[in-house]
Amino acid sequence: MSGYDLSRKIVIFGLRMWAVVGICVGAAFVLLLFLLSLWIAHKRSSSSSWRHIIPKALKEIHEVQAGSAPCPSSEAEPSPVPAKQAEEESPVMLQRIHVETGKEHRSGGGGGSSHGSGESRSADQAPASVPEVSHLGWGHWYTMRELEVATGMFSDENVVGEGGYGIVYHGVLEDDTQIAVKNLLNNRGQAEKEFKVEVEAIGHVRHKNLVRLMGYCAEGEHRMLVYEYVDNGNLEQWLHEDVGPSSPPTLVYSNEHYNWLLYLHEGLEPKVVHRDVKSSNILLDKLLDKHWTPKVSDFGLAKLLGTGRTYVTTRVMGTFGYVAPEYASTGMLNESSDMYSFGILIMEIISGRNPVDYSRPTGEVNLVDWLKTVVSNRNSEGVLDPKFSEKPSTRALKNTSSCIVVCGS
Repeated sequence: MSGYDLSRKIVIFGLRMWAVVGICVGAAFVLLLFLLSLWIAHKRSSSSSWRHIIPKALKEIHEVQAGSAPCPSSEAEPSPVPAKQAEEESPVMLQRIHVETGKEHRSGGGGGSSHGSGESRSADQAPASVPEVSHLGWGHWYTMRELEVATGMFSDENVVGEGGYGIVYHGVLEDDTQIAVKNLLNNRGQAEKEFKVEVEAIGHVRHKNLVRLMGYCAEGEHRMLVYEYVDNGNLEQWLHEDVGPSSPPTLVYSNEHYNWLLYLHEGLEPKVVHRDVKSSNILLDKLLDKHWTPKVSDFGLAKLLGTGRTYVTTRVMGTFGYVAPEYASTGMLNESSDMYSFGILIMEIISGRNPVDYSRPTGEVNLVDWLKTVVSNRNSEGVLDPKFSEKPSTRALKNTSSCIVVCGS
């Protein structure tokens, strides 16, 4: 009897049992998918609501480069570095100071010494395309033809300085005005970068101790800067080379030697940080009242500090021996970086020594270390360059040396 009951066909709502079971399983599966989709949608909604709670400043993730330091908690967070400054920033190169190598200093010029860098002169780098620029609203737009005529078709005989980023030529315009033409080398777009930097930094600036940027040439890929010509050489030549009978340290040591720096840091908005203060970038103009008129050149590495900004974080560049230790270790650049370089420059003038001289005995290679030793031995007069014809008082020399040692520490 029981076997007959099990084998009998069962019909529900006109459907056989196996069909009813299949419908129930399918409905359960669809319901499960529906509930799963509701759960996923709920999780996404919850995650989105939490993101709206997070402050905007924390959502913007900025790249922190090796060697850079976080902003002190007592200071307001600096604004992001503009794209034109970020172009130089490289996590790989931040710790590397670009040391000038293979550069030949020559007397005269207006553009100063160009920055030497093996990176910027690699032979396997093809010139990058440089976009056209419009008239800048200042200075004179020189044609390529004008500058070719002025420099004798950029003759080697008219070269007055050269380096990794460009070559400086002496030229004479049709009205007999002497000029210095810096022909920027377009390696990896470097010509465009330096062109913009110098134009922004000193295009509108007029100061008796800054080499005047008279104009420019921008034709196709060519980028050239035209300066006033200064024909008495640079401070490095007068300090360390035999270029004349005068005693240059006596002649250049005057108040004029630092008012230009105050002007760049305090008299302009935005402030200008030169970033490459050194003796070869100080050109010497007319001799007045036994003093040379120093003129600062080469703003190709300059950075601008806008209102409210206390520093910019950038790739470490400069000349070995002049670069501030704090800037070299953190990449944070501000006015203090220039002041350190200026302090080294004053030491160089007073002592007649190079900032780094490997020909000297151990302990005297680095100018700062040597000066600290001399001052600690209470031998301030030992700091003075023997070529000084008019020696300052012992007290003045001691105070100056002590001040420089503190600044260099």
